[in-house]
Amino acid sequence: MKILLAQTRLKTGDFNFNLKNITDNVRENADLIIFPCADIENLGGKDLILDESCRNAQIDFYNEIASKKFKPALLIGDVLIRNGEVELSQDGYFDIGGQKVFVSDTFIENVECDLYILAKNRYFAMNTYKDFVGSIETKSNFIYINAICMADSNIYAGASFAKNNKNELVLQAPVCDECITEIDFSKPVDFKDEAMEEQVLKVTTFALKEYCENTGLKKVVLGLSGGIDSALTAVLAVRAIGSENVLGILMPSMFSSEGSITDSLELAKNLGINTVKEPITPLFEAFMENRERLHDLAEENLQARLRALILMFYSNRENRLLLSTGNKSESAMGFGTLYGDLAGGLNLICDLTKTNVYKLANFINKDKEVIPKAIIDKAPSAELHPGQKDQDRLPEYAVLDDIIEMYVEQNIPIEEIYKKHVPKIVDEVVCKIYRMQFKRHQGCLGIRLTERSFCNGVNLPVVQKFY
Repeated sequence: MKILLAQTRLKTGDFNFNLKNITDNVRENADLIIFPCADIENLGGKDLILDESCRNAQIDFYNEIASKKFKPALLIGDVLIRNGEVELSQDGYFDIGGQKVFVSDTFIENVECDLYILAKNRYFAMNTYKDFVGSIETKSNFIYINAICMADSNIYAGASFAKNNKNELVLQAPVCDECITEIDFSKPVDFKDEAMEEQVLKVTTFALKEYCENTGLKKVVLGLSGGIDSALTAVLAVRAIGSENVLGILMPSMFSSEGSITDSLELAKNLGINTVKEPITPLFEAFMENRERLHDLAEENLQARLRALILMFYSNRENRLLLSTGNKSESAMGFGTLYGDLAGGLNLICDLTKTNVYKLANFINKDKEVIPKAIIDKAPSAELHPGQKDQDRLPEYAVLDDIIEMYVEQNIPIEEIYKKHVPKIVDEVVCKIYRMQFKRHQGCLGIRLTERSFCNGVNLPVVQKFY
């Protein structure tokens, strides 16, 4: 039996797109073609499944495919289409070409079948794929099929694979790239362990491209501060939708260093993006003219909110998506201003700790300097008062990020974290993670890149007194 794996791009609720993308990938010389789950629930439709018209459109979608009476059998998730009919299995089994085929959304050991198909769209989480592939111990021929799709925070990034009945890898599909390929269970292949940074680049750029395509937005705007986070976000935006569609706004204050301007302009030149300079000092001084200057948090936050006001003006005036640029370390510590630098429609790096932001920036620069070295080398600062540095208010990022990863991402007990880090610092970080949850509730949509992300997978109470 000639089996093809069709790792295709799908869209939530866009039945016309999905219909075309599936039917265009049918190859008449195959016996069975395996497509990802295409039902609204498995594409991240959430409460769209409660919408009767949407459910009816889904039924019509499968019937329309069946009406084309393709020669090969098509397995779309757990829906089998052959001979002009739509078939569903009550127990997961199908007889296809004389083979006993079992389809499931979870891997179950010791299932008697000739071919096991794991059909469950799986969200991308960095550093988990190799373990996932290794976790499949199969005694039958096995296929895992995953869609390429943006499901809000979750990104289904493909990377489908197949193993033979000797548990040998025979196929590994790429990350975020469509492919249709024949599966030969007699030919083992070596596992390709792609760098985490390369995968994250593919996933985040795909996410922005998909967001713009689905919402109809064609251009983005972001603030360029001369810092690493906005620089990385700008690079991702250019890779996703092109330099001509990215606008950087420079908004210096009376506390901004000269480098915050010159470094931003050098970055913009490297990327080929347009910039606009909008100093906030006149706005700040006009507001504070008849108010007492205390040089306090309120004045710092005012600067951030004035910048958001300018960014939102350009977003509205030019119909641009505003990209927020905060990272996971800042989000964990509440190191951001509500209605200020937290403003935006989408955040591509909110699930990257500061440490991983630097890793990605250095990876981007591995062949040539895209992000100016001065941006990477400078001490992180919001520049909201003279000489300010992030580390004035936060632990060293190497320590902070390790605690965040251990507590949030790996769910390691605090007592275990004490063995590696100073208990007082651990307690302060964990307490701050809980106390700052109210800010994260008001943050914009972000891209999930880890198993347990503030975007999805971590659900902390705002009103609590344990921490």
